[in-house]
Amino acid sequence: MIPTSFPPREEIARLTARMLLEIKAVHFNAAEPFTLASGLPSPTYIDCRKLISYPRIRSTLMDFLTVTVMRDAGFEAFDNIAGGETAGIPFAALVAERMALPMTYVRKKPKGYGRNARIEGAMTEGQRVLLVEDLTTDGGSKLSFVDAIRETGASCAHTAVIFYYGIFPETVGKLADHGVTLHHLCTWWDVLAEARASGAFDAATLSEVESFLSAPRAWQDARKPADPAPKG
Repeated sequence: MIPTSFPPREEIARLTARMLLEIKAVHFNAAEPFTLASGLPSPTYIDCRKLISYPRIRSTLMDFLTVTVMRDAGFEAFDNIAGGETAGIPFAALVAERMALPMTYVRKKPKGYGRNARIEGAMTEGQRVLLVEDLTTDGGSKLSFVDAIRETGASCAHTAVIFYYGIFPETVGKLADHGVTLHHLCTWWDVLAEARASGAFDAATLSEVESFLSAPRAWQDARKPADPAPKG
């Protein structure tokens, strides 16, 4: 079980950002931007999966995530903790352990054989389920997991993540329209502030990252690959 005394929200965000920087889960590269799953460029990339290899940091962040959910949603608000395949599975297991609740996980798609299930573990009708993931960008992938949970007859009105991009204004509204509240520990803005304070990156890189965070769509549009010229 978790202790009952924790830092305020702002300090949790700062410490989370510091830990992510310390294990080099944060990558900034303005000169050679990363390519996201969408095909669009970004000077930022974060790898929360690295956290599972750092037990002291992992334990602290799972304490932070658990207490954040309990503070914001309630101390007896859930009956089941579900992880999203694959990155959310270890974090869901750790949160479930702290909250003394059953743990399940949700597949991205039915496995295609056997029971053809998307839910692994025991989830029953009427259970109140917390969906745990490593991060969220625009919230889109969460909706598919939530729908799979609701198809069992359980309810899912909350999702908790370690990292929330915090730069796409439509995210919270998209989740809210689906009846889901988002809980998170830190955002890119918290990471940028801590990176500046610690001198983790040079000033030019941090300035370019800030430009991206302030207007991500415009930054991407200005740098996305040009469409190939038509033949003939």
